[in-house]
Amino acid sequence: MASTAASVLGLTLLAACGGGSDDDSGNNGSGNAAVAGEKGGTLKVLQHFPYEAADPQRIYYGVQLAWYRRLIYRGLLAFPMSEDGEVATTPVPDLATDTGTSSEGGKVWEFTLKDGVKWEDGSDITCEDVQYGTSRVFANDLITGGPNYTLSYIDVEDYPGPYKATPEQQAAYEEAVSCDGQTITFRFNKPWADFPQAVAGMMMTDPYKEEFDEGAKSQWKVLSNGPYKVEGGEWSKNQGATLVRNENYDPATDDPEALRLALPDQIDYQIDPSDTAGELFNDRLIQDAADVKNAITTARVAPTQFPQITGPVEDRYLNVLSPYTQYLSPNFNSEVMQDVNVRRALAMSLNLNGYVKALGGEVAAAPAETIVAPDVAGSTENPAFAEDNNNDGDPDGARALLEEAGVQTPVEISLAYPTSPTADKAMAVVQEGWNAAGFDVTLEPQGDTYYDVISRPDDEFDVTWGGWGADWPSAMTVIPPLFDSRPNFSPTTCGQNYGCYQSDEFEALVDEAANASDVDAQVESLVEADAKLGEDVAYIPLDVSKFNWLYGSQVTGFTTTAASSSYPEIGLIGVQQ
Repeated sequence: MASTAASVLGLTLLAACGGGSDDDSGNNGSGNAAVAGEKGGTLKVLQHFPYEAADPQRIYYGVQLAWYRRLIYRGLLAFPMSEDGEVATTPVPDLATDTGTSSEGGKVWEFTLKDGVKWEDGSDITCEDVQYGTSRVFANDLITGGPNYTLSYIDVEDYPGPYKATPEQQAAYEEAVSCDGQTITFRFNKPWADFPQAVAGMMMTDPYKEEFDEGAKSQWKVLSNGPYKVEGGEWSKNQGATLVRNENYDPATDDPEALRLALPDQIDYQIDPSDTAGELFNDRLIQDAADVKNAITTARVAPTQFPQITGPVEDRYLNVLSPYTQYLSPNFNSEVMQDVNVRRALAMSLNLNGYVKALGGEVAAAPAETIVAPDVAGSTENPAFAEDNNNDGDPDGARALLEEAGVQTPVEISLAYPTSPTADKAMAVVQEGWNAAGFDVTLEPQGDTYYDVISRPDDEFDVTWGGWGADWPSAMTVIPPLFDSRPNFSPTTCGQNYGCYQSDEFEALVDEAANASDVDAQVESLVEADAKLGEDVAYIPLDVSKFNWLYGSQVTGFTTTAASSSYPEIGLIGVQQ
């Protein structure tokens, strides 16, 4: 999913180690097993933005997916609460008895549900609930906002979802997604090797009780099957909710140590969507004020607050790699970008260390050498950017490449990016390094309409900034969406393929990955595809964002995991009594 410009370059809004460490491992150094918090009490969650829905099939924010999975919605599979990145990105059974059985080369997947799992109203969760929940994604005129990958995979045509389907259309869907007792079978029109990761990471196939459904009116209704339920049954978009124990949740049907310890007796979500809420939350946490001693927040520490993270405050602080990478896209429709040596000269002369320093230094970001973030299957240093590169830039070597290209210097180019005080400083560093290599760079800062003015066949910019995070830990949710021209191109826009890149060789590798019957073969093809992107300089990697978290002094077991999208791992967090 695209990382918002303000969140990454401004480092203040939403975008997924410890004790102030600058360790880049993505954990707090305590090994594979996370240290759980204490049981009981009330945990306060200070949230600086509203969710878009509380309906599982409409959820797309990474932090909401991670937290709701621990608290109120269980799925067929889930990612465990391990601080080991590989473990945390390997699906385990949740509502299902195992991680699924595939056949027909990955085109058919079968899961059997556990017995005895109940909704908060005491009724059993059935195979038909999963079948119905999966069908709701097709009604994307009513069930809006969530991921819809299943629409292009499930082997059914012209199905409008359960609300408007004819009996014939519904029967065709129920043949593609069928129930036999407590066993559900998904039939796809093509292989889906990483379907278990998609099931664990998204809520597209979560169960939903048909009798509870009111279509679009269900946007904020919650029928829980997890350890907590929403008091009153409805989430308030701008106020939040109080979560209390769900008396019909049975931990014997679950694996609490791996998936959800549910330690607090109550969780109070408090939402303040004002522009200054995030910094104010962290100001209060820095002070460890009485009303936030039991609190965590979705708001990252702002760069202006970094100097205050000292002494006892540092004991309540974590610095961790996020799931988001940033990059630059050369525009393949720009005449000056047609020569690969010009693009290589840009990559070679990039002062990446200076760029990261301008973002706020090692607490704000880490240099990237691929577009695929760590803890995502297929994340490997791209040879084009990893070899003989100290990240300081080599303007002399870049000048030699421009001479080889036979272009007249200085080479005039424009660089578009979403403006902010931090971004302006960082892009000035890029400009300085490129100018030293023989370019003449015009910076083109853009406002809120940034994504409306880039990625067009007639785009006037030579290079544009982009940011991305995987929807689930598979490079299939990174490399094809960003660079496969076939789903992206239209007469007016190149979609998420900001540089309008096209390569038959690259797309053949994408097809290999898409048709792979297992994840290992898929990853192998995607690593080759990424290498091809590097060879063509279809992108220039910039950085992996870092998240900076503070929490109150009464909060226990605070950590982050890859499964929590590098947000606080709420399934392990408790409150000191």
